[in-house]
Amino acid sequence: MKAEELKKIAKIISRFEDRRVVVLGDLMLDRYIWGRVSRISPEAPVPVVEVSQSTSSLGGAGNVAHNLLNLGAYPLLVGVVGEDEEGRWIRGLMAESRGIFTDAKRPTTVKTRIIAHHQQVVRVDQEKRRPVSPAVESAIADFIKSRDFDGLIVSDYNKGIVTRTLMAKVLSLARSRRIPVFVDPKVENFRLFTPATLLAPNHLEVERIVHLPCRTDAEAEQAGRRLMEQVSCRYLIIKRGEQGMSAFERGRKTVHLPTIAREVFDVTGAGDTVLAVSALALLAGASIREAAVLANTAGGIVVGKIGTATVTPAELRQGLLRSNGHRKRL
Repeated sequence: MKAEELKKIAKIISRFEDRRVVVLGDLMLDRYIWGRVSRISPEAPVPVVEVSQSTSSLGGAGNVAHNLLNLGAYPLLVGVVGEDEEGRWIRGLMAESRGIFTDAKRPTTVKTRIIAHHQQVVRVDQEKRRPVSPAVESAIADFIKSRDFDGLIVSDYNKGIVTRTLMAKVLSLARSRRIPVFVDPKVENFRLFTPATLLAPNHLEVERIVHLPCRTDAEAEQAGRRLMEQVSCRYLIIKRGEQGMSAFERGRKTVHLPTIAREVFDVTGAGDTVLAVSALALLAGASIREAAVLANTAGGIVVGKIGTATVTPAELRQGLLRSNGHRKRL
């Protein structure tokens, strides 16, 4: 990539600041138990982890909001937590928590990961995946309707926040206000997200949706075009793991980007970062190619970190330089 193009993309990062974005989705707490393994249990053929510390961070839609915040935007997180300690922790972490609703009939989703020697040993999930109640749906829709914002991100982890009626309400509102909508969809719900500005599934999800392979560039292109025939979206980004990323725009040539990750320690939350960065880039006036370059760079950075991670504007600028062999500052 030429230096002039890099400078143009870097300027887009400076326009992330103060973008007001509603993040609607499944809220969860990511809990990490860190330790080391030095022996196998005599009770069963499993490792014994000697715990050194535990940490917690926002997961799911909360991680998308955390990424937006670290990039200089103003996220408004909207979702549901339980009437429990974990729910209170999530609410207390947000400067603006009025969009976080409490439902006493369901627990806060918690994913507990045990990490030893920089590797995940096991994950334990605490969750209820039933749809939220009609009363909670109405409260969420009314809250979003009362707010002014530049973009809407839907972070779907299939834990119950995404329902047909709620999506119909919020997408209709966004369409009437001409607000761009950016979605990380789950297979079970992908037909609910139409029309949308951007869909950002991974390649495994695309394969399940269109029943076509999505490994090589040619396969990804065919699968992506098929998906865009089924859902009304202007842009599509397919996250392809170690194969990089493919970006689509109706009527334009597909862009295939190789991965920039040097070392992969943990892919947890990388999709949240890709969604946040691509959404902010498009809101800042980027082309889909420029948005994909930024998102691909950001994804490559966070998979090099352990745990649910985010990226900063400075890291993003340096990542652009490293991935293109430049040394001067942007």
